[in-house]
Amino acid sequence: MRKRIPLIPVLLLVGLLPAWAAAQELPYREGPVVSVTQIRVKEGKFFDYWSFLENRWRPVMEEAKRQGIIVSYGVLTAEPRTPQDANLVLVVTSPNMASFDGSDARYAAIGQKLFGLTPQKAAAESGDRDAVRTVLGSQLYRALEFK
Repeated sequence: MRKRIPLIPVLLLVGLLPAWAAAQELPYREGPVVSVTQIRVKEGKFFDYWSFLENRWRPVMEEAKRQGIIVSYGVLTAEPRTPQDANLVLVVTSPNMASFDGSDARYAAIGQKLFGLTPQKAAAESGDRDAVRTVLGSQLYRALEFK
């Protein structure tokens, strides 16, 4: 015996699907993702930290840019309001959230390629930089673009 599907509810459902789909469309596009890292460079250590940025961080960022992992990067100076505020800000723009998938392995490969760094040596160098700076924190921002 064959079941009958009520025709009116089916027609209503099919008729409402386009309206439901249109209502799901967002009035913006998800854009690039910006990572902002706030740094407090210790008194008298700015040029030591700048040397690291110029000789280690910048080449890694340039290679990541060439590989399409990031879109852009930059360094901003900040006027701290208190002794606990950042006086330097690192800004890295990635194309989207998906670009973060597998990023540890990709950055490790870049460090290996450019400087022969193993993950252990990279971690040790990171600890050495604590003598000249303190990382206060990082935050991700996603751009929302007007349609």
